[in-house]
Amino acid sequence: MTITMNDSHIISIAQIEQFLKLDSAIKFQSVSKKEKYEWINDVLTKFRYFNLRKKDKGIVRGYIVKMTGLSQSQTSRIISKKRKFGRVFLNSNARYRFPKKYGPTDIALLIKTDNAHQRLSGPATKTILEREFNVFSKTAYGNVSQISIAHIYNLRAVNQYQSHCLTIKKTQSNQTPIGERRKPEPESRPGFLRVDSVHQGDYGKQKGVYHINITDETTQWELIGAVEKISEYYLEILLKDLIEQFPFRIINFHSDNGSEYINKVVAELLNKLLIRQTKSRARHCNDNALAECKNGAVVRKHMGYVHIPRHFAGTINQFYKQYFNVYLNYHRPCGFATIIKDKKGKERKVYRQKDYKTPYGKLKSLDSAESNT
Repeated sequence: MTITMNDSHIISIAQIEQFLKLDSAIKFQSVSKKEKYEWINDVLTKFRYFNLRKKDKGIVRGYIVKMTGLSQSQTSRIISKKRKFGRVFLNSNARYRFPKKYGPTDIALLIKTDNAHQRLSGPATKTILEREFNVFSKTAYGNVSQISIAHIYNLRAVNQYQSHCLTIKKTQSNQTPIGERRKPEPESRPGFLRVDSVHQGDYGKQKGVYHINITDETTQWELIGAVEKISEYYLEILLKDLIEQFPFRIINFHSDNGSEYINKVVAELLNKLLIRQTKSRARHCNDNALAECKNGAVVRKHMGYVHIPRHFAGTINQFYKQYFNVYLNYHRPCGFATIIKDKKGKERKVYRQKDYKTPYGKLKSLDSAESNT
């Protein structure tokens, strides 16, 4: 029920106390929020709220809550406003807004200009607007000719512009259909390769040699090669040679999104060998973590960080093939984690002494080793 808040017959704290003892089911609702605040201001003033005893203040507060339907916290905030400013008033939610300098007419002129000139750049468009006013004396362009270059792009984003402009075109992403974005799941089978490149630094304007590091995820069988340049011409020959050196069938070839691997030459090579190609997903830095780890623990540890001229790539590649790759796979133990689950089901990796094997030893221990060789 909507009523006008008229309580002129209540003139003492005792009357308020008697009123509050009535049935609590009685509800009051003011005509408007403005009237509610004016009534609260009058009540606080009439009963001199801030001069009352603590008990009487509680009675007046309860009276306000019952009559207005406000909560205790809302009532406290209103009383605090009365104490601070001397009166209760509604806050104005209207913010000050600067007047718009460029209205619908100016936007329409910008649309007309962009449609006629196929939407040129900001500086070129501003020059045209200035010429329309200064050179051709078109007074309608007087206001919009003063626009800044940055604000031209702001106006091009408003609904009026986008609904009438004929030359608007959103940026098209450059999709590369080579390779599938996913993390390979080898399921304890050999043949799932991780590949990455390591650059041996620059010296002035001279590029260093590039190391190509390929590691099998399950067995950690690792083969490294070297090339002068990281281009399709050099990589095609080296990748084919490295893949042929693996003692088991290759199923998957996984790399990051570098153009040295995501290109038509590598894709055609892998298709010929019936090898599926995948690439790392966005914001998943661990997709190629094994290759990144081997880069530091093997390549950088043995080859260092000092610049090596690229004309030594052939000699380094011969060293890798005849000596270093043999050492890595038959004599250098690698850690293979054991996954343990606790009582809560949380998994963690533990490296035990018995988990350290050479890649060759790990390959022999797999049940599926014979079927993949």
